[in-house]
Amino acid sequence: QVQLAESGGGSVHAGGSLKLSCVVSGLAFAEYCLGWFRQVPGMEREGVATIYSDDDTNYAHSVEGRFTISKDVAKSTLDLQMTNLKPEDTAMYYCAAARGRPCTAPAITQNYDYKGQGTQVTVSS
Repeated sequence: QVQLAESGGGSVHAGGSLKLSCVVSGLAFAEYCLGWFRQVPGMEREGVATIYSDDDTNYAHSVEGRFTISKDVAKSTLDLQMTNLKPEDTAMYYCAAARGRPCTAPAITQNYDYKGQGTQVTVSS
C-alpha cells in the first residue's frame, strides 16, 4: 500500500523559512517522479517542484531560487526547503508521486498517481 505523509507546515511571517517533509512508503523511488504541488481553495493546483530518480529537478518560476527539493532514498523521504517565503506562498502543500516521466512541476499536478493529505503553509505579511 502506497502512503505519502507530509509534515512541517505552519505559520510564518514573510521572509521566513519552513521545511516540509514527506515520508513515502510502498513505492520504488527509482520508478517515480516525486514532487510537491500546492492549492488554495477555489483555485487550480500549482506545481511547485519535482525531482526524478536521476536527481533532475524542476521548479515553478514563482519559487525558483527560494525553494529546494531533495530526497533521501535510504530514509524514504522527500523534502521541500522553503526560504524567503511570501504571502502568495500560502496554500495547502501536497507531496505527490507520478510513475515515470514527464517529471515537471506543471505535469505532476495532473499526472500524479498518489498524493498525501497535505500540510498547510500560511505566510503573513
